[in-house]
Amino acid sequence: MPREWDEVKYEVAVANRVLAEVGLATGFRASLGHASMRLPNDPDKFVVKGRGYAVDALHSMKPEDMIVVDIEGYKVDGPVGSSQPFEVIMHSSIMKARPEVNSVVHVHPHYTILATTLGRRLRPMNQEGAQLVQRELPVWNHVKTVQTEEEGAEVAQLMGDSPVILLRGHGATSAGSSLEDAVMTMMQLEEQAKMNYWAHSSAGPDHPYLEDELVDEMSGRTPLPQLPH
Repeated sequence: MPREWDEVKYEVAVANRVLAEVGLATGFRASLGHASMRLPNDPDKFVVKGRGYAVDALHSMKPEDMIVVDIEGYKVDGPVGSSQPFEVIMHSSIMKARPEVNSVVHVHPHYTILATTLGRRLRPMNQEGAQLVQRELPVWNHVKTVQTEEEGAEVAQLMGDSPVILLRGHGATSAGSSLEDAVMTMMQLEEQAKMNYWAHSSAGPDHPYLEDELVDEMSGRTPLPQLPH
């Protein structure tokens, strides 16, 4: 196995554990989700969390649990008994449609799901992720899992060049040039969804939110996660 595969498997395993650590895949949803990353020197393959483990939970994933699949979603390498996730076609379809995307994250975040089911457009409520929801995000208006080539292509087309797509009553999928970008986008999305829920609960559906001119003040500035702590 190329050393590069081991390095990417480590990064993907850590990303899956981070998704659990920040609350995006816990409790009943502990096994629902997966992060992926292209192999830098072989972009027609990527590493992703699979399924079929003795303990199938994002918080327990290790590098040796990760699987390698080709750009069509077929398993190339991985532990005995494991297989690609049911929705691997979503990862492969997005990566095929967008060569600049190197990582995809899919989870079932509580507040984001609630917003999609209610049909509520997310509005900028705080600094973290304000620019992400400044414009209306695309929504795939189906609750079913994305398993066929047609469904994967439809999701990728609807997503366009957006960093995230919402899946109604199901979850969300983010994409980024790096694994860090895709994970951070998902974290910011759920933060905005949570703040929107609290605002709606306390002030009603017409609650105030950050105006465009305020959000635009952050344009061109270093993203918060990249600033020194």
